Amino acid sequence: MLKLTERLGPVVADQASDTLTLPFELRIRGRLKAKSDAGRELGLFLDRGPVLRDGEGLRAESGEIVRIRAAIEPVVTARVTAGLLLARLAYHLGNRHVQLALGSDDARPDQGWVRFPPDHVLEELAELLGATLERHEAPFDPEPGAYAQAGHAHHSGHDHRHSHSHDHGHSHAH
Repeated sequence: MLKLTERLGPVVADQASDTLTLPFELRIRGRLKAKSDAGRELGLFLDRGPVLRDGEGLRAESGEIVRIRAAIEPVVTARVTAGLLLARLAYHLGNRHVQLALGSDDARPDQGWVRFPPDHVLEELAELLGATLERHEAPFDPEPGAYAQAGHAHHSGHDHRHSHSHDHGHSHAH
């Protein structure tokens, strides 16, 4: 079994000796046994936390590189006019604490879209907010989140907890 132990970030296809196509639900795991797209046995032994992104490279103990691919899976794409309507749709869906992918179509620069896994409650909400829904299959590679994009992902193994005790200056006795 090829043991994948190091995240490399994005790699170009010709840097990798193989690919591993996974749905989103498996790309959130740090420990996993899987078969590569070429049929090789793989074991992921990675730090927990960051989602494996489409195009990300993983280095094996042998030095070999395997490239991650987001699998085609059932999704719902909600389309609305770009601007305030898109912001409102993304806000209300994101407020439900679900993973979302965001994008726009080159053919329709006046529109944007929000993609999420099928869920009748989210679909109903999106329609109430004026979105047109498309239920289809596509890669699902949601936004990594502001902290991950800003370089605040905590992979270093040291503790980031802080004590926040303070005095209110009054009694809570009743």
